[in-house]
Amino acid sequence: MSTDAEFADARHIPPIPPQPPRQPAPAGMPEPEGDPRTTVLRRVPAEPSAPAPGAHPVPPRPTVPPPAGAQPPPHPDRAPGTPATPTPPPPAGRPHAFRDTAAFHLANSQKLWSDTREPAAGRGPGAPPAPRHPAAGPSAAPGSEPPRPAAERPPHLPWPPTAAPNTGVVPTPGAPRRPGSARRPGPRLLGAAACLVLGIGLIGCAAAGSWLTDEADAAPPTAEAVFAKGRDVWHNTPVDRLFPRTVNGLGVGPGGADRTWTRIAVAPDGGCGHAYAPKLAAALARAGCTRLLRATYADATRSSVITVGAQITKADQPGMMALNTRFSTRSLGTRTDLLPLPYAAKGTPAEGFGPAQRASWTVRILTDIPVVVYAVSGFADGRTVTDPQPAEAAVRPGVTTAPAESGLGHDAKGLADRIGTDFRKAAGSPTQTTEASS
Repeated sequence: MSTDAEFADARHIPPIPPQPPRQPAPAGMPEPEGDPRTTVLRRVPAEPSAPAPGAHPVPPRPTVPPPAGAQPPPHPDRAPGTPATPTPPPPAGRPHAFRDTAAFHLANSQKLWSDTREPAAGRGPGAPPAPRHPAAGPSAAPGSEPPRPAAERPPHLPWPPTAAPNTGVVPTPGAPRRPGSARRPGPRLLGAAACLVLGIGLIGCAAAGSWLTDEADAAPPTAEAVFAKGRDVWHNTPVDRLFPRTVNGLGVGPGGADRTWTRIAVAPDGGCGHAYAPKLAAALARAGCTRLLRATYADATRSSVITVGAQITKADQPGMMALNTRFSTRSLGTRTDLLPLPYAAKGTPAEGFGPAQRASWTVRILTDIPVVVYAVSGFADGRTVTDPQPAEAAVRPGVTTAPAESGLGHDAKGLADRIGTDFRKAAGSPTQTTEASS
């Protein structure tokens, strides 16, 4: 789209100077019609056509402006002294109507090839611009800011730019930053440090509490607590812990042989009314009876059977100590008239185990818990034993009695020791006096 400046330049285009008389054409050539310059200008197309493929475009020839102070020659169609009539602006919406005129093309060619910069000193208005030195850098574009001296230029910033850390402090514009100065921590950093300290404190408190709790748990319970807990083990402990299904006696048999006993029957828990002979029941009556638990075992060869019982008494700790003293000083545990009764479960190898088959026995009075443990052994084939022998006597080396040579004394002693240890463990007592292990 054309502008007012283009039409203003078109008004000051100098007219075409008068041409000398045209020479006649040589013989044989036709005379040209009209002025060739005007003919070329009239035939300039309105829109420039695209150059042919591969052809280099030829720029229009620049027009040399007239010297400074020269007056334009008079127009041939205007009388001398008549002012020039200004060219009216192009009508809106019709820019192409003015592109067919020679003034439009001449104005454009003069505008494109003329230097818009101010002429240097000592040079004419139409002189070409002076060449720039390569070290001076690229020339500034028209209308842009002129280059500043090197002292006023800002320093080059690193690339890629790095974001400054968020320290929470807004620096003062223009204030120099001292090298090595400490930065004030921001609120996020202070909050993270506080959380870290608090977390370490909580972990330390938890570790200290766990350590104190473990030490309290590791401390052995008092004798009173163990004795009180032993009175309730019969209904707070599974039967398989009090009377294991299999008991392995390492080195408790005759000559240090290993023994293995398997549980074949467990009697229902009940009272002590019919579990003892009358004299044994009278000897244990001072301690009282809360519950009686019994189980019968068989050895690996199924040739011997052993009944193990545990009586939960009502006596306190001094009462149990008095009972133990009475049994040991009066040898109540070795009297044949104080033999415990076996538990003969039907349908088991102990079905024929009665009072006449009792061969060896032992009675233990536990003083750390209110329990009396006993064991009685016999032959599984039902043979009668006329001379039973206490377990403490049958396990002595060199004894040649039937209970000693058959190992029935070792069976009674080994199982009594093991069951007594299981009751102590259930009550939390540190006392473990047994030679058998499961």
